[in-house]
Amino acid sequence: MIDRTVFAQRREKLRRLMKIKKFDALLISGATNRYYLSGFELHDPQPGESAGCLLITLRHGDWLCTDGRYTDAAARLWDVNKILQYRGNAASEIGALASGLSGVCTVGIETRLVSHDFYLDFEAAAKGCSLERGDYLAEELRLFKDEEEIRLMKASCRLNHEMLAWLPAILQPGRSEAEVAWEIEKYFREHGAEELAFPSIVGVDRNAALPHCIPSHDTVIQEDCMVLTDVGCRLNRYCSDQTRVFWIGDHPSDQYLRTLDAVREAQNRAIQTMHPGMKTSDADAVARKYFAELGLDAHFTHGLGHGVGLETHEPPSLHARNKMTLEPGMIVTVEPGLYFPEWGGIRWEYMVLIREDGVEIL
Repeated sequence: MIDRTVFAQRREKLRRLMKIKKFDALLISGATNRYYLSGFELHDPQPGESAGCLLITLRHGDWLCTDGRYTDAAARLWDVNKILQYRGNAASEIGALASGLSGVCTVGIETRLVSHDFYLDFEAAAKGCSLERGDYLAEELRLFKDEEEIRLMKASCRLNHEMLAWLPAILQPGRSEAEVAWEIEKYFREHGAEELAFPSIVGVDRNAALPHCIPSHDTVIQEDCMVLTDVGCRLNRYCSDQTRVFWIGDHPSDQYLRTLDAVREAQNRAIQTMHPGMKTSDADAVARKYFAELGLDAHFTHGLGHGVGLETHEPPSLHARNKMTLEPGMIVTVEPGLYFPEWGGIRWEYMVLIREDGVEIL
């Protein structure tokens, strides 16, 4: 697990961004950002519920705001004098806290992550404070993984690789997609993962043409068929995400082999050209151009990849519309795919770390 001092260092980096924005305080309400900056509660309990917020200030320290369900957990990692236990309207009580701190005039809020009612209640209680949009400041820090995060993500990837090496023994005729998905989840949990990074995707034959296929009890593996699996675990809070395809039987079809070769070559070409300073859209274009040369680009229906970290999908996105540049410390997927609704689909996915001199496949 991450040393607690790392969370304090991250908040200091965030304060530097706040100064640029001229924020006296910043309210962090997103669950993943909250954990990234404090080590407190990676998940909220239920949709529409919150485990709490952070109020990061320039001159008055940092406050962890939560309710009675979490005060003991908060006290185990936070200065108890900087814990606000709200008992009624969370937004109003946190707003009153902000307005009561001397010199706090401008407060940034993650507006995309709070409800309209929360914003209005906070605004009403934060008398004398001007509210500004404070979205994506924490995400800007999360783009770049430090060495400890890289270590943890490599461990998560390693467990994923181990599961994928074991998986062919489970891919037997007669097993349903849903049964395979359950065996994958059991393996991850029995080997140390806290949970899945996302619901496992298992698609047999035509269902492999559905990039986000939901495993079914009705579709079973047959002799001489293909199975696409897109799987990931969360180990020590960090996610892995890898897609592989398997042929069940001794005689893979020509279409399977041709499509697999095309996908792997597109992936290889993209990885070989990726480097710091490259636009994410240009990385996507490398794979897309190769598919176009084969007359197959219409069958590549999504972007080349996405960032991974505390969330399975986080910035940067590798697609044609995103002009963000790749920089050292980013971890992204490279996952070209070709999909044919009448036949099936093939996707192959690596996670790669952007290094100063290129990329490292995890």
